[in-house]
Amino acid sequence: MVTSGVKAVREQPARTVVGAGDGVGGRDAGIGPLLTGGGAGPRTRSASWTRPYVVSLVALDLAAAFAATLGGTVLRFHGSPGASAASTHLLLSLLLPFAWVLFVYLGGGYARRFLGVGTEEYRRVATAGLALAASVAIGAYAVTFDLARGYALVALPLVPLVSLALRYARRKALHRRRRSGLCMSGVVVVGHRAAAGDLIRRFRDEIYHGMRVVGVCLPPDDTVAGLGTDAVEDCPVLGAFEDAADAAALVGADTVAVLACPEMDGAELRRLAWRLEKNGTDIIVASALMEVAGPRTSIRPVAGLPLLHVEHPELAGVRRVLKSVFDRSAAALALFLLSPLFLALFVLIRGEGRGPALFTQTRVGRGGAEFTVYKFRTMVVGAEALKAMLQSRNEHDGVLFKMRRDPRVTSVGAWLRRYSLDELPQLVNVVRGEMSLVGPRPPLPEEVAQYGHDVRRRLVVKPGLTGLWQVSGRSDLSWEESVRLDLRYVENWSLTLDIQILWKTWSAVIRGAGAY
Repeated sequence: MVTSGVKAVREQPARTVVGAGDGVGGRDAGIGPLLTGGGAGPRTRSASWTRPYVVSLVALDLAAAFAATLGGTVLRFHGSPGASAASTHLLLSLLLPFAWVLFVYLGGGYARRFLGVGTEEYRRVATAGLALAASVAIGAYAVTFDLARGYALVALPLVPLVSLALRYARRKALHRRRRSGLCMSGVVVVGHRAAAGDLIRRFRDEIYHGMRVVGVCLPPDDTVAGLGTDAVEDCPVLGAFEDAADAAALVGADTVAVLACPEMDGAELRRLAWRLEKNGTDIIVASALMEVAGPRTSIRPVAGLPLLHVEHPELAGVRRVLKSVFDRSAAALALFLLSPLFLALFVLIRGEGRGPALFTQTRVGRGGAEFTVYKFRTMVVGAEALKAMLQSRNEHDGVLFKMRRDPRVTSVGAWLRRYSLDELPQLVNVVRGEMSLVGPRPPLPEEVAQYGHDVRRRLVVKPGLTGLWQVSGRSDLSWEESVRLDLRYVENWSLTLDIQILWKTWSAVIRGAGAY
């Protein structure tokens, strides 16, 4: 049964799947928590890109450490007496880079499963930096080495910082290659048809994860005769669940992804892992909690069983207070720095014609409380009254109203919308505590009235000036995708994620994609 399906796959012309660009969830944001495992057998399929990639990371870490430590030596001892101390610290600067690579290796900074996506790679490098600094300090004390404080304060923090910057650049280069269809891992999906189709679409939409589905294995009662003629999202069906290991070997897949389904219980998963171990093929098991990931999930061994522990999202407490302080302080500073731009935009809008420069509208915030949102006016006066006449030309599904060429938008307004400058007055809402810098989009009351039970989950946090929807396509996203991204943010919020989204917002705004 597998052979006929694989034969049909091999007879198909090669395809390059090109998806959307980089997104946050990346880690953390992808398809949900994956319990990774794999065999100890030989790996040949992904070595074509992973081994050179790891070698490049080692070279970058060495270069970062050499630059940081030598820079620390020059800054501390340049033009100062003490040739003996300078030469001793120069020798230390030549040894520390190799120690740095060792610390990163021991900390898992070169582990293949962390490369290319998520924040875990960066976290492990940062932890290795702390371990290196502590080891140098303790070692210097133990051998009574007079470590220059100026050298330590410059070199030791710079080592991980420069490494992280170089790794970030290297990852972006990898993502660009993946958008061209290179450096991908072949995946065979095991699960029911609907769930498999959803996973395939997510991998295609977020191609920077490096996963390309090359085949699907369905439940025995869902497979059809003449395998290879049936397909899920254009990916051929290679067989039933029990054929997964053979199918992965025949099509040269790196990974088998098992989706949550009753047929694949613990015993069957264990047998599949044993079969995959022979060829060194990874097995990843996608949790049914598809939007819960990262820090909220952990494996807890109980009675010999690896149980997935899921923590509740932290919607109150100290971290929320810190988020509020960060939001309000950053928004107040931004208002001060951008005040000349506000004045220029005010004059530009008023110069185009009659009407106020600011537009106010009632939106729904945290817990369903209504508030007044501020924006620069981008439409003609009385635009809300004209909305009913244009309802039939709505280009968005769900409860939103969007038009690419909305006749109500002014020429200045179109430019403001393209670069999201019309949203800047919402910094006032952030300072007032009605909004956050990052969060779900603030909905209209009539939109909230159409929310289902699950969608109302968006209202447990403050709406944001930007969010996952902003950096993932803006108005080009479907209603379902917008909701999914907002719920992902609610379930996985962290201050680190907020900073990531703020960083990515700049590139999304400059591109102007999906803004209309």
